Amino acid sequence: MDAFEQLQRFSRNLRIAHHIPGRIRLKLESELDQGQMDAIGEAKRFGQALDDIPGIHSVKLNLLARSCTVEYDTGAIPAAAWPDLLGGVRSPAAEVLLDILVAKHREVTGA
Repeated sequence: MDAFEQLQRFSRNLRIAHHIPGRIRLKLESELDQGQMDAIGEAKRFGQALDDIPGIHSVKLNLLARSCTVEYDTGAIPAAAWPDLLGGVRSPAAEVLLDILVAKHREVTGA
């Protein structure tokens, strides 16, 4: 399974709650099982690590609301990248964001 497919599997329970170029809020739509609850800790650490990525200004997780707000530079990450990537569209914009996320994940996990 390639990185795009892995992210698609993870993101199928996410929806875009609000999006303007430069700021997006994602919402988790489903109830979490124990495995997903365990993954939240890793997601939180990864979210904090995203703050250090060029193009990402800040990532704020609200676990109680099951949401995440990302402020980003539209010069580095096209606004279309978010709906395309979460919607399963393999566009050039989605590939830009995916490449950024995969590179940071590898850096954080050492994989």
